[in-house]
Amino acid sequence: MTLDWRKYGIDAPYGSSGNRKVFCPQCHESRRNKTDRSLSINLATGEFHCHYCGFSGCAAVQEAWEKEPRPWKNYAPIRKEKKEYRRPAPRPEHALSDRLLAWFKGRGISETTVRKARITEGMERMPQKENQEVNTVQFNYYHDGVLCNTKFRTGDKCFKLCSGAELLPWNIDAIKGCSECIITEGEMDALSFMECGRDDVVSVPNGANSNLDYLDDYLEGYFDDKETIYIASDTDTKGVLLRDELLRRFGAERCRVLDYGEGCKDANEHLQKFGKESLLQCLATAPETKLDGVYTVSDIEQSLDRLFEYGLQKGAVIGNENFDRLCSFETRRLCIVTGIPSSGKSEFIDEIAERLNMRYDWRFAYFSPENAPLAYHASKLIEKFTGKKFDKQHLTYGEYKDVKEHLERNFFFISPQTDFKLDTILERARYLVRRRGIKCLVIDPYNRLENEQGSRNETQYISSVLDKLTNFAQQNDVLVILMAHPTKLPKNKDGVFEAPTLYDISGSANFFNKADYGIVVHRDRVENTVEVHVQKVKFRHLGEAGTALFKYNINNGRYSAYYNGSEPDWDNSNHLQQRRAQCEENVRESTRIEFADDGSTPNNPIGRQLERNELPF
Repeated sequence: MTLDWRKYGIDAPYGSSGNRKVFCPQCHESRRNKTDRSLSINLATGEFHCHYCGFSGCAAVQEAWEKEPRPWKNYAPIRKEKKEYRRPAPRPEHALSDRLLAWFKGRGISETTVRKARITEGMERMPQKENQEVNTVQFNYYHDGVLCNTKFRTGDKCFKLCSGAELLPWNIDAIKGCSECIITEGEMDALSFMECGRDDVVSVPNGANSNLDYLDDYLEGYFDDKETIYIASDTDTKGVLLRDELLRRFGAERCRVLDYGEGCKDANEHLQKFGKESLLQCLATAPETKLDGVYTVSDIEQSLDRLFEYGLQKGAVIGNENFDRLCSFETRRLCIVTGIPSSGKSEFIDEIAERLNMRYDWRFAYFSPENAPLAYHASKLIEKFTGKKFDKQHLTYGEYKDVKEHLERNFFFISPQTDFKLDTILERARYLVRRRGIKCLVIDPYNRLENEQGSRNETQYISSVLDKLTNFAQQNDVLVILMAHPTKLPKNKDGVFEAPTLYDISGSANFFNKADYGIVVHRDRVENTVEVHVQKVKFRHLGEAGTALFKYNINNGRYSAYYNGSEPDWDNSNHLQQRRAQCEENVRESTRIEFADDGSTPNNPIGRQLERNELPF
C-alpha cells in the first residue's frame, strides 16, 4: 500500500508504522498556538484526523494491481465454515453371514448387538491386498443418523477408513443427552459394553492414538454435559498414553478409569473370560481419579512399569542438533527463558514452538503482550513455518492461505480485555487445554502479568507465582515457558554486555531454583552470532548444561546451527509442505506394511492395538 501525504499537504515523518502528531495543513496558519501538532496520522494505514478543526481522511493510494481482479481473494481468507468431508455411499444392510455371526458370538457379542450397532459385511478393495476385493466386516460411523465413515477389517487384520471422510467417535449419536458415557479404544470393546446393556458408549476411531483433534467438534454437544466419563482403554503402553490424554482433555475430576483385573488387557477379553456381570462390576467399581494428592505405588503402577520396561526416555527435541544434545522437552515442566533486551528471546521461543508443532503436533497458547498487535506476532510465526519473508514478493497466496489455516488450528493467543492477572491467564489456558488440546503455554514476559504482591515481599510473591505455574503445568500436562527479563547488567571492560544467568533475573533467585529448564539467549553483536546457554535441566535424561551457537536468518526468523566459524546451512524450506509430503509418504508406506501380532504398525495411523482374534473368512 502506498501513502500519498503530499496530496493533502501533510508533512509526514519518515517511517512505516506507528501514530504520529504533525501540524494540520488546514488550520495551523490560523492557530494562535503555532506549536500545537493537532493532526494525528497513522503511518501504516494512512488515516489522519485533526483534533482541532476535524480535518480527516486517508492518504492511502490504491495501486493499479489492487484494482485488478484477484481470484485469490475468494480463497485466501481462513475458512471458518465446517470442513467438507466425503461421505461414503450408504451401506446396504445385507444378511450377515453365519460365519461372521459365529465369530462375533465367539467374542461374546450376540447377533442382536451386532445388528443394533448397524455392522455390515461386504467386499472392499484393500490397499494391503494390492487393491484386490476381499470380504470385510464394516464398522459404520454415523452422526445424526447420517453415515460419515466406515472402518473395514479383513480376516487377517488389515484395516482402512474411508479416504477423505470425517474422523469421529464411533456410536457418537448414542451418548447425546446422557449424563454418563464410556469411551473405549476399539469398536469390539464398545460392543462388549453394548452387550451388557450400556449403549452409552463410544470408541475412538484410530486406536490408541494420543492425537484427539477430532474431538474438538464434539466436546460441546456430546461431552460437556457428562457428569461421569468412564475411560475404558487397554492396559498396554499405548492404551495408557490414550488414557492420559483423555484425562487431560475431559478433566480428571469427572473421569473414572476402568481396571479389568489380572490377565485382561481390554473390555472384550474380560467379557469373554468372566461374563457380563463381571464387566459391569468393573464399571461400578471404577475409582474416581484421585485429586487429594495422596497416592500409593498402585496408582502409578502402569507408568512405573513403563519406565522399568523402556527406561527414562529423552524428551521432545526441536531438530537442531547442537541444541538437541543439550535439551529435550517434556510436559508438566516449567521452562524459564531470559536474556538482555534485543537478544532474540521471544524469537527463539517462537523457534521452539514452530519446531515442536511440526515434529510432534504440539499446540501452543501465547500470552505475549510484548508481541502485540497479534497480527505482528502471527506474521513472524508465518515466516518460521514457510521459510520465507512475510510479503507478497516471497509468499504465494496459496502458501499464505495454508499457513494461516494451520495457525488457526494450532496457535492460540490469550489477550484478556479485563485484566492481566495470572489467574485470568491460566483460566483461559485451562479452557484451551480442554477445548483445543494445547500442550504448551507461553507467557512472554513475566513483568506484564498484573502485580498482585500485596503485603508479601518480592521473593515470596515470585515464589508463589512460579509454584502456581508449576502446578498448572503438572495438573494439565503442559509445558509452561516463562520469559523473564534480567536486571540491568553492567558492561565488561570492552563495553560489551556479557550473557546473564538465571540468577540475574530481576526479583528473585527462585527463577533459577524453581525452574525445570533454564535457558539464556544472548546475541554476540561483535561476532553476529546467537548463543543459547542451557543453564539448567533438572533431570539428566532430558539434557545437560552447555552452549549452542546459532546464526539468525533475518529473512525468515529461523536459527541455523553455527560450527567452528563455517558458513551455516541456512534453512529456507517450507516446513508445512515438507511435512505434508512426509505424511503422504507415510500413508503410502503404511499400505505396504504387514500388521504385527497386536494389530499395530510403526506408521499406520489406524491399525494400532486393535482386536487380536482373526475373522474366519
